[in-house]
Amino acid sequence: MEAILLGIYSFFVWLVFIKFKWLPWNTKSQVIVVIIPIVGLTALILTLNVVAPSSPDVRVIKYVVQIVPQVRGRVIEVPVAGNDYVQQGAVLFRIDPTPYQNAVSQLEGTLAANQAALNDALAGLSQAEASVGEMKEAVKAAAGQVGALRAQLELAHKRVEQYRKLVAAGADERFSLEQWEANVRQLDGQIAAASASEAQAKLKLSARSGDDQAAVASAKARVATAKAQIAATQANLDNARWELSQTVTYAPADGWVMNLQLRPGSMVVAVPLAPAMTFVEEHNYQIIALYNQNEIHQVQPGDAAEIALATKPGSIIKAHVDSIVWGQGQGQVPIGGVLPQTGTAPIPPGRFAVKLDVDPKHRDEFLAAGAAGDAAIYTQKAQMIHILRMVILRVGSYTNYIIPKLH
Repeated sequence: MEAILLGIYSFFVWLVFIKFKWLPWNTKSQVIVVIIPIVGLTALILTLNVVAPSSPDVRVIKYVVQIVPQVRGRVIEVPVAGNDYVQQGAVLFRIDPTPYQNAVSQLEGTLAANQAALNDALAGLSQAEASVGEMKEAVKAAAGQVGALRAQLELAHKRVEQYRKLVAAGADERFSLEQWEANVRQLDGQIAAASASEAQAKLKLSARSGDDQAAVASAKARVATAKAQIAATQANLDNARWELSQTVTYAPADGWVMNLQLRPGSMVVAVPLAPAMTFVEEHNYQIIALYNQNEIHQVQPGDAAEIALATKPGSIIKAHVDSIVWGQGQGQVPIGGVLPQTGTAPIPPGRFAVKLDVDPKHRDEFLAAGAAGDAAIYTQKAQMIHILRMVILRVGSYTNYIIPKLH
């Protein structure tokens, strides 16, 4: 861009001083002609680096997932190859499910046995409660019979009194009187027998109450134990089924299988330090541009940005500033028992990372993990000269077509 501006400037100098000779071409004018582009370009470049800072170090960083199985076992199938592109949910490898299927079958049998034990305990509880209930019903029935006979006896006494008055008055009701008196004597005997039956039922209930209550308590304890065993077995069965499902490992997202050394017959373990393979996600990534510390004091989140990657010559990717990572390694001193080492030479100041978000219209473009290039951020200051940075960035993007090497 500087060469273009110098060319345009030289053209106008030639027109004014050489072609049309509107001004004299002497020592004074020559000095002025030389000083103007030096001062002007210097001021323009310094201003441009503040209001539209650029970075030659842009990096595409993608999320890398270390595929670690949840269970251990021998691999029986690896249906993918290294650098294969797979979609989310595709099978990456399978572990021999035999021991996990056996564990599930064993626990299913144990659960069935526990359920049978629970049913038996419930039956015992019902039987114990029924025994107590029968005794209580017998006492209640005897008490009810006594009450009914007492009501009949009361009625019989009233009839006796009524017929005695009629006999005393001369009415010929002696036979009826004698009949009701006989009924009274009969009811007295029945009440005595019913009261004896009630007392006997109460004695039996009192005698068996302790045993029956103990039997009910024991039956309830067996039911509670059976339910606890079922709950524990069900939890173990659920865990065994989950482990069985983990014998098949699936792709966590759309992406590529990298660093694949896994083969059928290999043993895999659920240890994070021993991943089975590496997986690179396709759609989730970050773009980081590194800037010197004095270049981004005017940059704000939301500012427009453009990216030119070496993997895409002649292409400009629109983006905007997501955030500035206000921290880097030189701002931290590791904890230790010795004083911090400053080194024999000054450490160069660390750069700050600016996170860029790609605009929606470019979001579906393929960006390789590790792709590098240039970026420019356009602040809200001096927007009329942003066009110069845009031109410089585009010229640099087209120069990516040039590969200057002989081998």
